[in-house]
Amino acid sequence: MSSLKKIAIIPARYAATRFPAKLMQMLGDKTVIRHTYDNTISTGLFNDVFVATDSEIIYNEITNHGGKAIMSKKNHESGSDRIAEAAADLDVDIIVNVQGDEPFVKREPLEKLLETFSDSNVQVSSLMQVLTDVTLIADSNYVKVAVDKNMNALMFSRSVIPYLRDTTITPVYYEHIGVYAFKKQALLNFTNWPMTPLEAAEKIECLRYLENGVGIKMVVTDYMGVEIDTPEDLIKAEQFL
Repeated sequence: MSSLKKIAIIPARYAATRFPAKLMQMLGDKTVIRHTYDNTISTGLFNDVFVATDSEIIYNEITNHGGKAIMSKKNHESGSDRIAEAAADLDVDIIVNVQGDEPFVKREPLEKLLETFSDSNVQVSSLMQVLTDVTLIADSNYVKVAVDKNMNALMFSRSVIPYLRDTTITPVYYEHIGVYAFKKQALLNFTNWPMTPLEAAEKIECLRYLENGVGIKMVVTDYMGVEIDTPEDLIKAEQFL
């Protein structure tokens, strides 16, 4: 494992639908994207950390403060596509996708993700957390994941999975957190495959891996900071800071 070259790439779009320019909002004394970048570096887990962006504003924000950024050459539907383009020419074994809008990056969950690759069969791994709030379990904005006994993903869905036909059972519900680690080739394969039927129906990009027969090893974490999707989230993040 230690001989594998590991990098983090933070995909960063400027024009977010729900909260435009959210990554350039000030959070304390620096922007959201710089908190994410600096905290990713301070985990000490990576040989290199890059921001991959479509925005000169974000590019300059990172590089003017001594960081590394890669300008996307074309528009991308997903963060995975943006990361794949950035990683294509890099000498790297494992790539971790860190979300740009989650500024409070911590070492422990990312370290657990990287540890999954000590099994040479693992191509992709991702994070999940236990959901207990009934309203969140029912909320289609929260992507649920069902796993087998070895913590491999069986299905991702916006629906409630598992469906509780037998109300005497108390299943564990997991929310998928969109932080991934990939072997470089698995990521490049992903972007060359067309969108798959379940992915198109659910609008969950990682289903493309499962539909092409590539397993995803899931890792449980109980640490989640604040994901900034709305102006209200920014206020929460300020309180968290």
